Amino acid sequence: MAASLNLKAGALSLAILAALLLAWHFAVGGGGTGVEGLDPEYAALMGAQVTEGASAMPGPLDLFETLTGHLSDPFYDRGPNSKGIGLQLAYSLGRVLLGFSLAFLVAVPLGFAIGMSPLLSRALNPFIQIMKPVSPLAWMPLALYTIQDSATSAIFVIFICSIWPMLVNTAFGVANVRKEWLNVARTLEISSLKRAFTVILPAAAPTIVTGMRISIGIAWLVIVAAEMLVGGTGIGYFVWNEWNNLSIVNVIVAILAIGTIGMILDQLLAGAARLVTFPE
Repeated sequence: MAASLNLKAGALSLAILAALLLAWHFAVGGGGTGVEGLDPEYAALMGAQVTEGASAMPGPLDLFETLTGHLSDPFYDRGPNSKGIGLQLAYSLGRVLLGFSLAFLVAVPLGFAIGMSPLLSRALNPFIQIMKPVSPLAWMPLALYTIQDSATSAIFVIFICSIWPMLVNTAFGVANVRKEWLNVARTLEISSLKRAFTVILPAAAPTIVTGMRISIGIAWLVIVAAEMLVGGTGIGYFVWNEWNNLSIVNVIVAILAIGTIGMILDQLLAGAARLVTFPE
C-alpha cells in the first residue's frame, strides 16, 4: 500500500514538474517586452535584454546548459569575484555548520537546565520571549561593529538565529517528560545525573532534534541574506554578484542549489529524528 502510494506520488510530482517546465518554456519563448510601459531607469539598466530580441528570462534549456557548465567545474577559483558555485556553497555551509554547532552547545545544556528547573524557566522566559522575535539580520550591524570581521559576523548571526528553536524545544521536551517514567526512576533511586541521561534525554530527544531541524532551516535561510550584506564569499554573495552582472540564469541556478542543500540538511535531521523516536 505504502509502495503504491509512493509510486503514485512520484509520478504526480514528475507530471507537475513537466507541466511547469513546459509552461516556463513557452512563457519565455517570446520576444522582448519593448520599452513601452517600462520604467526608463529600469530599461536603461537592463538594456537590450528587455527591449529587444529574446526574453531576458532564461528558459529551461538555458538553465540546463548553465547548470551543466557549473557542475563540470564547481570549485574553480579565479579571483575574488570569480569562484565556482560549489566553492561558494562550501563557504556558506561551513559558516552555517559552525554557527549551528555553537548554538547547539549552548542551547541544549541551557534548555535542559530550564526544563528541569521551574524557577529558572520563569526567570529566563521574559528574556527569551524578547530576544526570540528579533530578526537575525538586525544583529548584523552590531556584529560588524564589535567583531570587525564580516565572516565571523555572519557566523554570529547564524548562532543567534539557531539558538532559540533548539533552546525552546529542548526546554519543552525536558519539562514534559512523562511523570510515570520519572517516578519509576526515583523509586529505583537513580541519581539525578543518571536520570538525566537515561530517562530524560531519550524521552526529550525527538523534541530536541525537531528544534535542531527548525534551526538548521532558519540558519540556511539567513546565511544567504547575511552574505548579500557582508559580501566576499558564499552563495548569498554569489547571487548578489550575478544579479549585478545581470546574469539571471546564474541566479536561478543558485536558487536551485540553495533549495537542494536546504532539503538535504532537513532530510538528514529528519532521519536523525526517526532514529531517536521510539513507540511507547
